[in-house]
Amino acid sequence: MDGVLLLDKPAGMTSHDCVNIVRKVLKTKKVGHTGTLDPSVTGVLPICVGRATKISQFLTTNEKEYLGEVTIGFSTTTEDADGELVEEKRVDRTITKEEVEAVLKSMLGSSIQVPPMYSAVKVNGKKLYEYARAGLEVERPRREVTIYELELLGDVHQSEDGLVKFSFRVKGSKGLFVRTVAVTIGEKLGYPAHMSHLRRIASGVFNISDCLSLEAFKEKAESNTLTLLTLEQAMADFPSVVVDSWVEKLVRNGVQLYPKQVNHVTVSPVALYSQSGQCLAVYEKHPTNDVYRSMRGFF
Repeated sequence: MDGVLLLDKPAGMTSHDCVNIVRKVLKTKKVGHTGTLDPSVTGVLPICVGRATKISQFLTTNEKEYLGEVTIGFSTTTEDADGELVEEKRVDRTITKEEVEAVLKSMLGSSIQVPPMYSAVKVNGKKLYEYARAGLEVERPRREVTIYELELLGDVHQSEDGLVKFSFRVKGSKGLFVRTVAVTIGEKLGYPAHMSHLRRIASGVFNISDCLSLEAFKEKAESNTLTLLTLEQAMADFPSVVVDSWVEKLVRNGVQLYPKQVNHVTVSPVALYSQSGQCLAVYEKHPTNDVYRSMRGFF
């Protein structure tokens, strides 16, 4: 099978666990996911199968949307509910809905974010969580991320034990750590905090309403009623241009193209389509020459 499976990842499993299950059910080794979700996080996990594994790198750049919950009152080593206690400062005043909304509004736009030590970001070929588990602290790469939307959902709940909880929805760029967003919200309110719940509801054009549970996936695969998204459907929001039949032949041979052969597009990278609607390849602007070169062919 070739295509993209939209899976609603359950809690308690790693993204790689899900990939292994898909490999066994579909009896193929060519399976890969398009971005890690932590074991406790649920929701949209696009999994590429067969020929679609060639497009996985282009699907990870999409913006993501999440539903989360912040708990104010203590922070953890992992910035979520699974970590050990780091700092505790119970809330001794009323945190109003208006105050929270003002903090969320102040966080919109671009900023520099430092990934948590317990994350899959690599430093010197090793994942940060491997350093963390070994008790080592290393310098983490700072990177620019963007929050496009951030809104409070419902009321702010304050308990007698000094904890405050509220839900939020966030839409952000590639690389945004929502755990760190939760911690930052707490800091702006003057208290340690962590992310106590998270669910990804969208990844680019992929929506949670289109996802299958693991059980539904297995049932459809067993009954031969499983259908996967085509490469063209999966690449629907990627910049694209249709080329003529002569240029198509050049693309199939990986030949560099001149701007006029790709209709003088101004974006890079760009997906090239045949006149019949087949996604042929992704090309990028050469860094020094006025030509476009192939990044990946899909034929």
